[in-house]
Amino acid sequence: MSRVEPVTRWGKRLGDRSRARAERALRVLHDDLWTWRADPLPPSVWLRWFPHGIVCLAALGVLLGDAAQLGEHGGIEPGFAFVVALAGAGAMVLALWRPVAAWWLSMAGMLVGAFAVRAQMEGGYEFTWPWTAAGLIGHLFVMLLLALRVPTRVSVEALIFTAFPTYVVQGIVGAPHYLPTGQLAVILFTVVVVLGIALRGRREARSQLAEQTSLTAEERARRTLLEERGRIARELHDVVAHHMSVISIQAQVAPLLVKDPPDELKENLAGIRQNALEALTELRRVLGVLRAEHPDAPAASEGADGAAPHAPQPTLDRLDALVENTRAAGLTVTTDTSGTRRPLPPGVELSAYRIVQEALSNVLRHAPGASAQVHLIHLPIGLRVVVSNTRPQRVPGPSQGAGHGLLGMRERVAMLDGTLTAQPMPDGGYQVAAFLPVDGPDLPVDPFPDPYTEDDTP
Repeated sequence: MSRVEPVTRWGKRLGDRSRARAERALRVLHDDLWTWRADPLPPSVWLRWFPHGIVCLAALGVLLGDAAQLGEHGGIEPGFAFVVALAGAGAMVLALWRPVAAWWLSMAGMLVGAFAVRAQMEGGYEFTWPWTAAGLIGHLFVMLLLALRVPTRVSVEALIFTAFPTYVVQGIVGAPHYLPTGQLAVILFTVVVVLGIALRGRREARSQLAEQTSLTAEERARRTLLEERGRIARELHDVVAHHMSVISIQAQVAPLLVKDPPDELKENLAGIRQNALEALTELRRVLGVLRAEHPDAPAASEGADGAAPHAPQPTLDRLDALVENTRAAGLTVTTDTSGTRRPLPPGVELSAYRIVQEALSNVLRHAPGASAQVHLIHLPIGLRVVVSNTRPQRVPGPSQGAGHGLLGMRERVAMLDGTLTAQPMPDGGYQVAAFLPVDGPDLPVDPFPDPYTEDDTP
């Protein structure tokens, strides 16, 4: 093998790579600048069409000024001068919707005007060339509107392909008796492109910040909802575990209460006890995961409300103790019960207790100086819980919580197929009313009569 052949192959590969990069760069330029896509200017929030009106007025000024300058001082035929000026002014208006196409139109108007004036140049007057004063202003508007809407890469490409023809026309082609404007034009174009890129980046950053804030609020609400559902699940697991323990004990004791129980009865009771123990083991395993924020971490010594983590869940029998604790915190609370009390499912009693607890906590937090009333109405079809408070006497302080107390109440009520209302009262107070059915969602009567009538019974 010749020593020249490896070098030749290496040079060929290098050439192929360079050619591929060049083709890729040309493809990017084609996609960025050879387009008719629309990029409309975002309307102002307060004055919707104010920016559009400013641009249109400026375009009218550019049209009149450029036509006069090209016709009177440039020596161009007035009709043709008007067409060239119209291209620059029309590019400004077109840039409101199609900035890339407007950039092409403005550059074409500049080049046509520059070469038309160059052919007519004579001594005695130094014409501003290649950019006329009005054309320079018009292209500044076009470059600014372009940088406000398109990506930074496209803005830089447009700036480069503005500066390069300016350099070629002024620096290479040249003309006699003119006042050069190319350097000033490139500097001004660079300034407006940088300004447009900065404003566009600021607008995008604010938009992303607003979107992130919205996502954070949604995530906080979702996390609070999951935490409340986890808490409800833990409490219901405690209730179910208690009943499964009772079933296991009763199945174990039942054969001892019968004289000479048959073997079939013993086997059935033993099977019931075994199934109850297995279910209880599974419940405790799941309960251990639900209780711990980190399942692998050791369990805490106390629960969320200061009780032992495996203490029995509260029922309405502990409502008096809850009210006394609330009174000790400085809130005046009165309790009232109507109807005939009957045994309720553990889930109903637990939810009623938690609703009263959360409602009284909200009164302490959001209605300082107010008094509260707790009214329990026992109905044949369920339990109605009403917690109301009077107008607060002082302005509440800033809340440190996430403000999702009502969310937890609604979750508990929805779990039992009940209904809940939370609304302000005409006297400036607030009322939370919940109905917890005992026989499913299909209720024969309306559990929520008008809360502002004298008679509070349904």
